Amino acid sequence: MSDPDSEAGGEWKELQAEADAEGKRLDQWLAAETAPDLSRSRVQALIRAGAVLHGGKPITEPKRKVSAGERFTIELPEPEAPEPEGEAIPLDILYEDDALIVINKPAGLVVHPGPGNWSGTLVNALIHHCGTSLSGIGGVRRPGIVHRLDRETSGVMVVAKTDRAHRALAQAFADHGRDGMLERAYVALVWGAPQRASGIVDAPLGRSTHDRTLRAVVSSSRPDARAAVTHYTVLARYGPGTPEERIASLIECRLATGRTHQIRVHMAHIGHPLVGDPAYGRAFRTKANRLPSDLAEQARAFPRQALHAKLLAFRHPETGETLRFEAPIPHDLAELIEGFNRL
Repeated sequence: MSDPDSEAGGEWKELQAEADAEGKRLDQWLAAETAPDLSRSRVQALIRAGAVLHGGKPITEPKRKVSAGERFTIELPEPEAPEPEGEAIPLDILYEDDALIVINKPAGLVVHPGPGNWSGTLVNALIHHCGTSLSGIGGVRRPGIVHRLDRETSGVMVVAKTDRAHRALAQAFADHGRDGMLERAYVALVWGAPQRASGIVDAPLGRSTHDRTLRAVVSSSRPDARAAVTHYTVLARYGPGTPEERIASLIECRLATGRTHQIRVHMAHIGHPLVGDPAYGRAFRTKANRLPSDLAEQARAFPRQALHAKLLAFRHPETGETLRFEAPIPHDLAELIEGFNRL
C-alpha cells in the first residue's frame, strides 16, 4: 500500500526469556509465549514485518536463537474488526465508471476503518455508494483501496471497483510511476523557505524510535528503512528579506516514492515542516510569533497539516487512456495561503 498515511499498530508486550528458552528458535519460543492468541506462522509474519524488537531494534529472522535473560518486545495485532458497513457519507466524485472511482477527499476523513475509527470512514462511504461492485483484493477493511492519504490531508484519490483494476492500479503505485504513467503532485504550506527554487530530498524512512505511529529519516542500513524520494519546487515565498529569512513558503511536492508521512517527514528533515503539522512541526510553532497578530492567530488555530493532494494522473486499467484529475485547494487552506500572500 502506498501514499502518505499513518496506521497505528496494536498493543506492545514485553517478554523475557527464562532458562528453559535457551537455544530455542525465536518464532517457536514467541508462539509458545503468546499461545493461543498467535500461531507460529503468525509470529513468523510479525517478525519479518519488524514487529519484534530486541534492544529497541527490529529482529527479522525467525530462526534466530534465544538466550536466557533476553528481553523482547512484540507488537500484538489488533483484534479482527467487524466487516465495515455502508454509511451515507457524502462523496465529492471527480470521475466514475465501472472500473474505478476518483474522489476529492476532504480533510478529516479517515480512509479505512482502524482503531478508534471503525465507522465514518471513506470505505464506509464507498460501500454505501458502490454496493457490491467494490474490489475485494484489499480485504474487508480496505475494499478497493490502492493508496491512501492521511486523515487530515485533502485531495485526489482513486479507488478500484474491480479486481482487475485493483491489480493494475496497485502495481502502478507499487512501481511509483517508473513507467511515467503515474503522476502525483501536492501543495504544502511550510515554515521558512528553501534557498534553492527546487530540489530533491532523497532520505530513507523508517518507524520513529520515539513513537512507532510516526516516521523518521533513518539510516539505509536499518532493516525497516525504505527508500523515499521527494521532488519539490518553491511556488511562493512569504515575508521580507533573503530566502532564508522568509517566514513561510508554498511548495509543490512530487513523489517518486509513496511512503507513510513522506512529504511531512522530508520537509521537516530539511528544516521546513508543514504549517499546522501536530507531529512533525511542533517545534516551529513559535514561527507564528513573527506574523501580524491576525495571521498569527489564524496560523496557530489551523487544525491540521497544510497539505493537499492537488493532482493525480494514471493510466486507466481497462482502456489504457491517461486520466488526469486536479482538485482545487480547499477553502480553509486557501484562506490561510491568502493570509500569507498579504505579507
